[in-house]
Amino acid sequence: MNKDRIELDGAEGGGQILRSALSLSMISGQPLRIINIRGRRSRPGLLRQHLTAVRAAAEICGATVEGAELGSRSLTFRPGAILGGDYRFAIGSAGSAVLVLQTLLPALLFADAPSSLAISGGTHNPLAPPADFIERTWLPLLRRMGARVDFELLRHGFMPAGGGELVVRVLPSELQPLHLMVAGAERSRSARALLTGVPGHVAERELERVRRHRGWSAANTKVVRLPEDQGPGNALLLDIECEHLTLVFCAFGQPGVSAERVAGQALQQADAWRTSGTAVDEHLADQLLLPIALAGGGSFTTPLLSDHLRSNRAVIEAFLPVRIDCQAHSAGGQHIRITPV
Repeated sequence: MNKDRIELDGAEGGGQILRSALSLSMISGQPLRIINIRGRRSRPGLLRQHLTAVRAAAEICGATVEGAELGSRSLTFRPGAILGGDYRFAIGSAGSAVLVLQTLLPALLFADAPSSLAISGGTHNPLAPPADFIERTWLPLLRRMGARVDFELLRHGFMPAGGGELVVRVLPSELQPLHLMVAGAERSRSARALLTGVPGHVAERELERVRRHRGWSAANTKVVRLPEDQGPGNALLLDIECEHLTLVFCAFGQPGVSAERVAGQALQQADAWRTSGTAVDEHLADQLLLPIALAGGGSFTTPLLSDHLRSNRAVIEAFLPVRIDCQAHSAGGQHIRITPV
């Protein structure tokens, strides 16, 4: 295995470059040097959730690290062996526990023993996938690839308070290729409005907007009232279950944004994906790229090439002997193919 240090410039992307690079450094055993971390963001450098991911990754594989400080714009990470065990990490803010999970979980699949992982922080953060996406969309596909993972959301955590907690249990697993060219026939649709510490009419108005939209019915909508100490917070979740996968689309209530507009944002995401005729929405495309590459190959279709997907592709190809080809699909959208080299 090549032990040469991988050097990356993080100026062109956000935290995704850091997270993927940490995962791949742990798994490949290759030391990492990254500069200009989140260089073009309004608040460049490591924020709390990024720092938690760095320190957690270092603990899991016994890495030596330079630059693991809030605001740091450069990092050197020299990994050791990935060790299974019981781990608990706290972000200390509403930073995304889900994104920290996605940094660590791929590595724990390659650990020497089973693991449990508890992460506290934000579970429903507008700048990250919600925990529901992980549970209903991402993990079922990883399990189809051979990953042995259990997931439990213990407590919701919204912006700005945080305080959520999720737990996963991971067994060492060998990933197999995944091919997702079509979503398949639609089986069901449902909408849930999560609510805590917010007037009840907000959720009712969100769901009323959904019911009036073509393709959605009143029978499959409901308000989920969470304990008051888990808020304040509001999220609208739309699930579309198809033959080959389930997609989750989410929009968050925010001050100054009407309930009807929140619902419109979620519906727009769902419509854009469904009318594209592709299997995987743009956010899931980015999230699937790394596990499929670790499996040695696979393919899927997606509406477009996001900036996250482009930067993630460059990081993966720097670490792994794979090639990621992106071609315009004849029926619309993009065909992504990962092959060994």
